Amino acid sequence: MPHTTKLLFLAGSAREGSLNKRLARLGVDIATANGLHATFADLGDYPMPLYDGDLETKSGAPDNAVKLKALMSIHAGVFIAAPEYNAGITPLLKNTLDWMSRVKAEGEAPLHVFKSRVFALGAASPGGFGGLRGLMAARTVLELGLGALVLPDQIAIPRAMDAFDERGHLKDAAQQASLKAVVEKLARAARVLHGEG
Repeated sequence: MPHTTKLLFLAGSAREGSLNKRLARLGVDIATANGLHATFADLGDYPMPLYDGDLETKSGAPDNAVKLKALMSIHAGVFIAAPEYNAGITPLLKNTLDWMSRVKAEGEAPLHVFKSRVFALGAASPGGFGGLRGLMAARTVLELGLGALVLPDQIAIPRAMDAFDERGHLKDAAQQASLKAVVEKLARAARVLHGEG
């Protein structure tokens, strides 16, 4: 019987050939194959201006921040494939999270959408560390900045230019199994958090 838990998969890159998009989409495939409801959201479909407090005061949060927050709110678990830029997270991902953190419905507690779901992290990088430093930075933003619950389990794919086969799967069986384990743990944690476990 399929699970009712919904998982959202994002990549912190809008680039068409992004390795992290490939990782996030593979996560969707794994979740779907395991009977889970999974959605991939391309941040390139949600363009937003650079966060500016004066702009927010004048016009409020951009519509795409509102839409993305609404999408996140119907998913109990969120997987973010976070590219590493100069040992940090991408400006696109940081700006997206910053704007979403400013979207609050009337009567809603601050950062509710982040504090009420479970997050998991992954990265794919051409380098030998697999984006680990970027994952540390993403974890800091989510946990300390946004109050999110982030699973300790994560996956980093080094030398990712050659890591995927023609079907989009990881060539290395251990890496494929590791991603599957992270997705399954995210689903279990999300079910427990939302009282379905």
